Amino acid sequence: MLQQLIPLVVTLSLAGLVMAVGLEATPRELLSLFRQPLRLARAVLAVNVIVPVTAAILVGLFPLSPVVKMGILVMAVSPVPPLVPGKGLKAGGDRVYALSLYASLVLLSIVIVPATVAILAHIYGSSVSVSPLQIAENVAIGVVAPLLAGLALHAVAPAFSEKVAPTLRRLSMLVVLLIVIPVIVSLWPAISTLAGDGALLAMALTSAAGLAAGHLLGGPGLGDRGALAQTAVTRHPGIAILIANAAGGDKRVTAAVIAFMLVGLLVAIPYQVWLGRRMRAA
Repeated sequence: MLQQLIPLVVTLSLAGLVMAVGLEATPRELLSLFRQPLRLARAVLAVNVIVPVTAAILVGLFPLSPVVKMGILVMAVSPVPPLVPGKGLKAGGDRVYALSLYASLVLLSIVIVPATVAILAHIYGSSVSVSPLQIAENVAIGVVAPLLAGLALHAVAPAFSEKVAPTLRRLSMLVVLLIVIPVIVSLWPAISTLAGDGALLAMALTSAAGLAAGHLLGGPGLGDRGALAQTAVTRHPGIAILIANAAGGDKRVTAAVIAFMLVGLLVAIPYQVWLGRRMRAA
């Protein structure tokens, strides 16, 4: 019973994080990046091109096991988890840019992620495929529905929705942490076996490439550079595991996915500290 409830609670908590975005935004704000095609193209290049290409190069250079290679590759092609908008705002990015960056990349992932998976599967001679319908279903349940619910409430009661959004965000994040931490602990023995053969280094370099690409392509504003850097380095373990399962992945792939997530968080810390100092000094 408990094992059945945990995925439901995680889904609802992540949906709460996304709903909080809608509670503080309008449709025009969320779609504003589509009216700036060059800026959107730079974001896609950083998040959906540079990170997967870097990962593909690195898994070819390091003597990694097939399980670790799959874990790195599926994370590299799985962008924008629900906590990204908050990270972008904490980085000092323009509020509208950070929110629209998230919404735009989520919508584009319906097409980009399956196409990227197909390209990598062709390169590595694999039969794995993830249809746009599978990604669309994942995005619709985890992102679009709660986002629309937040937008609807904001349209009806903007003052109330903007007041309740921070509380919903903090509560949802707390629940996610309370559930994810035990999962990490349970997978730790498998994660700890990934230290050899350069696996963690490959993950770290892929994450660093995302940070660098986001910072360089984020635009003239330091805060917007930070927002895109945080978006590029933070990948979506849920989509990654969905792709891995489609390829017949096992528990070790899940461990590699979680390891990638943790490595990405650690790699981003020095950048966050540096960015914070630069923002305060500006």
